[in-house]
Amino acid sequence: MTLPARAQEPGTTTTIHSDGAGEVRRTVLPGGLRVITETMPTVRSAAFGIWASVGSRDEEPADAGASHYLEHVLFKGTKRRSALEISAAIDAVGGDLNAFTAKEYTCYYARVLDADLPLAIDVVSDMVAASVNRPEDVEAERGVILEEIHMRDDDPGDLVHDEFATALFGDTPLGRPILGTEESINALSRDRIHGYYRDRYVPRNLVVSVAGNVDHDRVVGLVSEAFAEHLTGDAAPAGPRLDGPAVTADPRTVVLDKDTEQAHIILGGLGVSRTDDRRFALGVLNAALGGGMSSRLFQEIREKRGLAYSVYSYTAQYADSGIFGVYAGCQPSKAEEVLQICRDEVARAGDLTAEELERGKGQLRGAMVLGLEDTGSRMSRIAKSELVYESLMPVDEVLARVEAVTLDDVRAVAADVLGAPQALTVIGPVGDGFGS
Repeated sequence: MTLPARAQEPGTTTTIHSDGAGEVRRTVLPGGLRVITETMPTVRSAAFGIWASVGSRDEEPADAGASHYLEHVLFKGTKRRSALEISAAIDAVGGDLNAFTAKEYTCYYARVLDADLPLAIDVVSDMVAASVNRPEDVEAERGVILEEIHMRDDDPGDLVHDEFATALFGDTPLGRPILGTEESINALSRDRIHGYYRDRYVPRNLVVSVAGNVDHDRVVGLVSEAFAEHLTGDAAPAGPRLDGPAVTADPRTVVLDKDTEQAHIILGGLGVSRTDDRRFALGVLNAALGGGMSSRLFQEIREKRGLAYSVYSYTAQYADSGIFGVYAGCQPSKAEEVLQICRDEVARAGDLTAEELERGKGQLRGAMVLGLEDTGSRMSRIAKSELVYESLMPVDEVLARVEAVTLDDVRAVAADVLGAPQALTVIGPVGDGFGS
C-alpha cells in the first residue's frame, strides 16, 4: 500500500520506509527545509542533491529561460568560493558535480565517495544558499546559454522535441523551451535573475535528498550547519506539485524545411499526468509500441524495412498533463512512408496480444528495478516523492501495479490517449506541405 503522507511540522523526523536492507527517513528543519535520505549500506558512495520546486513552467513570458539561466549562474561563485574553487573541490575527490533544469523542478547534485559526503554537502549547499550572482557572471553566462541554444538549433534530433512541445501546447509554459529564446535570454537582467533566485530559492521550496552509505542524523547535522543562516521561522514545507494551471492542447503540424541529412519526425499528443492511475497501463503500452527492439515500431520500421536507425515511442509526465510521442529519424525520401507506418501503428496500438502485454510488463519492471541500482537514481526517486507526489510508493507496489495491467486497461488508455487529436513536427528537407 502507498505509504502515508509525511508530517510537515518543522523539527519532526519520520521513517518513511524500512525493509531491512535500508531505510528512507525524513526531517523537516526550521524554515521548512526538508532532508530525506535513503541508506544503501552495501555501497561505498553517496549521491547528494538539492532540488528546488521551480522549473520553466513557473516562468512568466518575460522570464522565459530564467530557471535554466539561474542554474548556470549558481556555479559561478559564492561569498566563500569562486567558480574554480567550486569545481576543483569536487574534482579533487574524483566526484561528479552537475545540475539540470526541468519543466517543474531544478536539481543541483554531486556524487562522491561516502567519506567525502561532508565536502559535497558543503559545496553544493554553499552554491544554492549563498550565490552572489555578480553582474559580470550573469553577463558571462549569457553568452554560454546563447551558445547552448545555438547548439540545440544545430542538432535537429534535439530541436524537434522542443518544437513538438510548442506544436502541442502552443505559447504556454509547457510549450516554451526550457532554454528560453535568444530574445528572452538577452532581455534578462542581473536584477531579474537575482530577484528570481531570492524569491524562489527559499528553504520551504527546497528538498535535500541523499542516497548511499549514509547516516540520516549525520546528514541532517551537516545540512543544518550548511544552511544555518537560512533556517529561521516556522514556515511549513511547500506542498507537492499535484496540479497546475489548466492545460489546453492545440495540436498542430509544424514542418521546418531545413537542409539536414535526415528527416526527424515526432507524432503524438497529450498523455497522462504523473498521478493518473492509467500511467501504468500507458507505460506498458509504450513499451510494447516503441520501447525496445521487439516493439512494433522497431520491428516494422527498422527490422523489416530498414527505414530508420532510431525509432521509439516515449512518455513525459507533468503534474496535470503529459505527452505521448513517437520519434523516427530517416532519409528525407523515406519520410512519408515512415510517417504513415507510425500513424498505422499508433492507430492499432490498443490491439496488443497477450504475449506483447507480458513482454511490455517485463520490460517496464526490469527497466525500473535496474534503474534503481545506483545512488543517483535512488536520490532522484526520493526527492521526486517530496516534490511531485503525496507519498513514496514502495518499489514492490509499483511492480504490482504494473503486473495488474490487463489488455482491457491497455485498450482503454490507447483509446483515450492515442485516439485524441495528434500534433506532428518534422525537421528536414521535406517541403512545407509534408504530412498534410
